[in-house]
Amino acid sequence: MLQERFIYFPEKAAVGDVVSDRLVAWPTMEAFRGLIAEPPGNVRGTAIIFHGNAGHAGHRSFYAAPLNRLRLRVILAEYPGYGPREGTRDEQSLVADAQETIELAHCLYGAPVLLIGESLGAGVVAAAGSRERDKIAGLLLITPWDRLEHVAAFHYPWVPVKWLMHDRYDSVTHLAAFDRPVLVVVAECDSIVPARFGEALHHTLNNPKQLKTVEAAEHNDWIEYVDDSWWREAIGFLLAPSQQ
Repeated sequence: MLQERFIYFPEKAAVGDVVSDRLVAWPTMEAFRGLIAEPPGNVRGTAIIFHGNAGHAGHRSFYAAPLNRLRLRVILAEYPGYGPREGTRDEQSLVADAQETIELAHCLYGAPVLLIGESLGAGVVAAAGSRERDKIAGLLLITPWDRLEHVAAFHYPWVPVKWLMHDRYDSVTHLAAFDRPVLVVVAECDSIVPARFGEALHHTLNNPKQLKTVEAAEHNDWIEYVDDSWWREAIGFLLAPSQQ
């Protein structure tokens, strides 16, 4: 009960309700795993976005425009049990499914592949990315935590969450040996995943790493505080080693 109430807030929707002229079902309508937005002209690489714990992938269309302008193909990955997809909502299921998405994208499009995770998605990316390290160029972790139990204890200080939670999303452990670029982004005024948890994760990471603080931003409105130059700098850092 704690996990369902605290971690997962899916919104179900039919495939026809989430696709649009700009966001096409990926890889197909029948085998739906998410949405794809292709940039015009020459494609520089592929960015796979794993969204937060609420809603569905179609709600993250705001990623497409700035990343397409940087000539990145954008895949908005969907989780099992979210949007049009059936499946179990737990850490094992989400991470295994993310690995399949990464493998398919790499098979279809080749390198470089970037993983972008927001909130819960950052936990999924940390686990799946560490297991698929050879297929990816870098990680962008937005409003992440170090260990989910710390966030749970922040919200429920009277509950022995460490002993009750089955899903751990322990990004510190998952990324302990990770050696690709990692950019950690925290929101200065985050009341859902306070910035200190993302800062703690950044502290444990190996180089190359970078920490960005989005000033005055909350957990869900950080996108309103960044512009194309911010995205250009972020993607430039993540792709630099793969382009040498």
